[in-house]
Amino acid sequence: MNVKQIESKIREGNQGRYLIEKGLYLRVYNETTGHFIARYTHLKKRKEIALGKFSKIGDGLTLSEARDKHLEIKKQLKKGNDPLDVKKRGEKLKLTLVEDIAVDWLKSCDQRLDNPQIPRRVYRKDIAPVLGTQSINQVSPPDVLFLLRRINDSGRPTIANDALSYLKKLFNHAIKLGLITSNPAAAFSIHDAGGIEKSRTRALTFAEIPIILNLLHRHVLQFTRENYLAIILLLCLGVRKTELIAAKWEEFDIDEQIWNLPAERTKTNASIKMPISSHLLPIFKELKIRGCGSEYLFPSRKQSKRRDYISDDTLNHALKNMFGSQSRDKKKKDTVNVMGKQGIQHFTPHDLRRTFRSLLAENGVEHYIAERCLNHKIPGVAGVYDRYDYFKERKEAMDVVAQQVMGLAGDLNY
Repeated sequence: MNVKQIESKIREGNQGRYLIEKGLYLRVYNETTGHFIARYTHLKKRKEIALGKFSKIGDGLTLSEARDKHLEIKKQLKKGNDPLDVKKRGEKLKLTLVEDIAVDWLKSCDQRLDNPQIPRRVYRKDIAPVLGTQSINQVSPPDVLFLLRRINDSGRPTIANDALSYLKKLFNHAIKLGLITSNPAAAFSIHDAGGIEKSRTRALTFAEIPIILNLLHRHVLQFTRENYLAIILLLCLGVRKTELIAAKWEEFDIDEQIWNLPAERTKTNASIKMPISSHLLPIFKELKIRGCGSEYLFPSRKQSKRRDYISDDTLNHALKNMFGSQSRDKKKKDTVNVMGKQGIQHFTPHDLRRTFRSLLAENGVEHYIAERCLNHKIPGVAGVYDRYDYFKERKEAMDVVAQQVMGLAGDLNY
């Protein structure tokens, strides 16, 4: 088959495979598109490999170029190689930068991990800006150490430990692809990153709660109304921050006062029916109005291609600002430690979950009921046989906490 015959076959538009010469074919898709393919037998198996789109000139292959590629395939077969395997190895060799390896590794994280967004966030925010554009075989241990110290010096030892763990896995992935032979992060331990992490014990006292809520309410420029309402819900519901900010309205039955939290959005992969106290209904009503029709309780405040609800860091950054910060930019002023002036020690959104648990205990709620309020599994044999969800008991307990917190947040004016 010559060029004119190929063009004629494509114009006819009859889908199919047409022989050009032994082993080389034209596959027609429609009246405008045709692709060269090669068919061969390797280890008694019939296989097919795409060579490229037909084109006289430009972005495809000419007939002559297709024949040259077909000739290369014949040479590979004579050597005993499978042309498809050779092609795949060639594609892997194109992964030269840390960024290239990271993209491939993060795809595997999507398949294996329940929360692949966590390594992706650490890579994008902290690893990529430093190592992303480096060649994978040029990254050295000093580069890794510089990155770890950079993160640790920013006051985020936990993230430094996470980054080290992900770097080891990323470079191991490159080793598996045959791109490097040693892992430049292998020699490092958590002592070189953020150190041994201590479990947090911070929980707000009953006396601190009204002071904190009053400060958050008054400083609207530093702490928005939506953030304020989120803090109150975290105090009253005891859910994890990520479970709340990603919540959709479709999960809620406001009339029945139930939040059906799906398993795929919980850390324990266990769904739960969360009772909603009547004291909290005005907050949900206000969030509905502020959401302007969004499917999320806390819609993103900026246009984002990544997702339609607020960032994981939104509440953390807002609270951090309330504790003041020193700006490295001389043109910007340092922010005042509003909380510290009132004797409030630093806390994070996750400490509110611990506070909720402490409030349950202070109100005499039984341990097993309090644990179910947190969507924790009952340990041991009791957990195996006790399948009761304690909804009624949880509703009563959570109603007491909500009444207390809302009483302390008297500035809501509902």
